[in-house]
Amino acid sequence: MPRSPSGACRRPAGGTGRWCLVFRDVAPQAPVHFLVIPKRPIPRISQVSGTLLLGHLMVVAARTAQAEGLAEGYRLVINDGKHGAQSVYHLHLHVLGGRQMGWPPG
Repeated sequence: MPRSPSGACRRPAGGTGRWCLVFRDVAPQAPVHFLVIPKRPIPRISQVSGTLLLGHLMVVAARTAQAEGLAEGYRLVINDGKHGAQSVYHLHLHVLGGRQMGWPPG
């Protein structure tokens, strides 16, 4: 993904970004770390009432992961609220890959 001057990529993933955008994380925690965010402002996943948007975010994440060469696997993370370590209150899906992930994560 190309980077903008701010360090974040702002392109829909292969035309599948009808309702979302894909960005590289500005503080990556893995060799490949990007975010999939809905265009509509939604503060937390616990405030989503429908499944269509969430399914779309997952499909865009999977397609972008494939395009980024993450065939060996990757991790999907959504933080929700203070105890979930959410620091940005706009729903976003982290996709991390490019190395072996450990467990437990934190």
